[in-house]
Amino acid sequence: MGFLFTSESVSEGHPDKVSDQISDAILDEFLRKDEHSKVACETLCTTGLVVVAGEVRSEAYVDVQHVARRVIERIGYTKSDYMFDANSCGILSAIHEQSSDINQGVVRESEDEQGAGDQGIMFGYACNETREYMPATLILSHVILKELAVIRREGEVMTYLRPDSKSQVTVQYDDNGRPQRVHTIVVSTQHDEFIRPDGSISDKEAERQMGEKIREDVRTILIPRVKKRLERAHDKLADLIGDDYILHVNPTGKFVIGGPHGDTGLTGRKIIVDSYGGRGAHGGGAFSGKDSSKVDRSAAYAARHIAKNMVAAGIAEQVLVQLSYAIGIAQPLSVYVDTYGSKRPEALKGMSDGQIAEKIAGLFDLRPAAIVREFGLRNPIFEATASYGHFGNRPYTEKVTLLRDGREVEREVEFFGWEKLDAVDKLKKAFGLA
Repeated sequence: MGFLFTSESVSEGHPDKVSDQISDAILDEFLRKDEHSKVACETLCTTGLVVVAGEVRSEAYVDVQHVARRVIERIGYTKSDYMFDANSCGILSAIHEQSSDINQGVVRESEDEQGAGDQGIMFGYACNETREYMPATLILSHVILKELAVIRREGEVMTYLRPDSKSQVTVQYDDNGRPQRVHTIVVSTQHDEFIRPDGSISDKEAERQMGEKIREDVRTILIPRVKKRLERAHDKLADLIGDDYILHVNPTGKFVIGGPHGDTGLTGRKIIVDSYGGRGAHGGGAFSGKDSSKVDRSAAYAARHIAKNMVAAGIAEQVLVQLSYAIGIAQPLSVYVDTYGSKRPEALKGMSDGQIAEKIAGLFDLRPAAIVREFGLRNPIFEATASYGHFGNRPYTEKVTLLRDGREVEREVEFFGWEKLDAVDKLKKAFGLA
C-alpha cells in the first residue's frame, strides 16, 4: 500500500524568510568585525517597515539600516508597487546589550568550558533517500523555489513574478519507505497584475486568465526546468517527476498582494522548512539571528553532522540524534539516537539504539566551544543558511573580508561545514564496519 508524505518550502521573498535573512545578515556583520560577538537578533517586517530588536554584546558597531536595506534589495523588493521597498521602507532598531546574567553563564576563563547559551533540546536527522541524506519531499520543494527565483532574476520568461512564493511536494513511498513518484506539487507565487479588468473584461475573468497563464507556465516552464536542473546534477530525484502528478498553482486565485505587505514576517517562524520538512523531529528553537553560543543553532548543526555521517557510514538507513543542554553547563545532559528500526549491517544487529548513543557520546566532543571550533561558527557564514534550508547544502569555501585588530584581512572561510562527511571513517572504525 505504501504512504504519502509532504514537505513545504518558502522562497527568500517570503516575509518570514526576509526576517530570517536580515537577522542573520546583522549577525554576520557583527561577527565580521568582532568574532566574539554574542547576538540574539529578531526582525519583524510589515508594510513599509522593518523592526530589528534583540540583545548584543560586542565591540563592533553595525549599521543596521544599511545591512537590512542590502538584504531587502538582494531579495528583490525594489519597487514601490510591492508596498515594501528596500530604498523607502522605514527601519527601526531596538537592539540593546545582552543580559549580564546570561553572559556570566556562557563566558568562562577556559574557552573549552564555555557554557551553553540556553537550555533546550536539539535534533539532527538524516536518511539515505537522497544524495544529500535528506527527505526527497523537502529537497524537491527547495529546488522548485530555487529555480523559480532563477527564472525571476533572469527576467526572460514568467516576467510577472514577484519575490514571495511557496511550494509543497507530496511523494508516494512504497511499503519499505522508498520514494516512488511525485504525487502532488503545489506552487503559490506572487505576481504582477498583468491582466487588468476593463470595459470588455470583468475582475473575475481577468483573475481567471492570469491563473490559467501562471498555471500553464509552471507546468511547461518551471517544472521542466526543475527536472533538467536535477538531471544536470545526475540526481535520481528527477526520475520521480513523471507526467501523472497533480498540480495546484495559486489555489486561492490571484496572488498580487504578498511579501511583508501581505503578511507580517518574523524571525524563526519557518523552523520546519529550515530543518527536515516535518521528518525526524525538532526541538522548537529557531536558528537565525543567534550566534553559536546559542545551542539552539550550534548543537542542531552538530546533531545533523553526526546523523548524516552515521547514515553515510552505513550504521543505519535513517537516524535521529537528540542532544540536550542546560544554560551555563558545557557538556550535553543527554545524547539520544533513534534508528527507526531501519536496516543495519550484520555487525550491528545486536546493538540497541541506547548502546549506539553511548558510543556516539564518546566519539564526538559536543561542548559548545568544541562545536564552534569544528565548524568555524565564529565566521560570518550565516546569511547563506537563512533561505532554502540549513541542511542538505554542499559545503564550500569562500574568501571573506574580516576586521581583525583594527585592520581588514581576507580569509578563506568554510560554509555549511556541518554537512561534511569527514567522520565516516571514524564511525566505521568505532562500529567495526571498516
